[in-house]
Amino acid sequence: MNKIVIRYLTKTYSGGAVVALQDIDLEVASNESLCVLGPSGCGKTTLLRIIDCLISRDRGEVLIDGQLVTQPRPDVAVVFQHFGLFPWKRLEENIAYGLELRGKSQPEIAATVKRYVALIGLKGFEKSYPHQLSGGMQQRAGLARAMAINPSVLLMDEPFGALDAQTRELMQEELLRLLEAERKTMIFVTHSIDEAIVLGDRIVVMSCRPGRIREIFSVDISRPRKILTVRSHPRYIELRNAIWEMLKSEQEQNLAGEIAHEPAR
Repeated sequence: MNKIVIRYLTKTYSGGAVVALQDIDLEVASNESLCVLGPSGCGKTTLLRIIDCLISRDRGEVLIDGQLVTQPRPDVAVVFQHFGLFPWKRLEENIAYGLELRGKSQPEIAATVKRYVALIGLKGFEKSYPHQLSGGMQQRAGLARAMAINPSVLLMDEPFGALDAQTRELMQEELLRLLEAERKTMIFVTHSIDEAIVLGDRIVVMSCRPGRIREIFSVDISRPRKILTVRSHPRYIELRNAIWEMLKSEQEQNLAGEIAHEPAR
């Protein structure tokens, strides 16, 4: 069953002068992890923001569970690159925030926070403020806050992009483990081909602006996954090379177009 259905989605800015997304048609199955790759400015973040109703669309529709999305839904959680933790709240209070907004009882909040603190490996840091945590720890806390409300859909906008390489891989492993424990429908935006292959069941490659779907690749690597086993899989090299060539072609075409439109000197 499809969890998310997107039809003919188009978004423009500057009175229609800038086309960010054009005629996006996409279906995401229930509990599928879909990764979205593409050049900078191709509309990846715009797509997530439209799904969550943070911005409007010009044309088309988004359905979740067969219902037209017209306002933010309580079963959709978003994780951005910047952790978004409240600096004046302790770790446990940050994780509890979404539960409090939903009117959960204090015993339920306490039990849920305790569970997710343990799941993300931050037991002993419950009373710590964000500035007392490393970047990786803060991102884990942000992920726990999103997961704690038990969303059916998880939208992730380059959540590990600001982390160093080692911490980024640790967070990928953490996310894989969390999704094995609690399957969710996830759309994960990234610039990293490696990250997309490690995390995704399918990978959407988008074109340069106006953002269109150029190709969709299936990641035929079984779960549960570990980064090292994924990288040693024959399919990993095939996918990486094919996606790299496609993105390279997009960038070259975009650069050629920019040069062609430069005024003569």
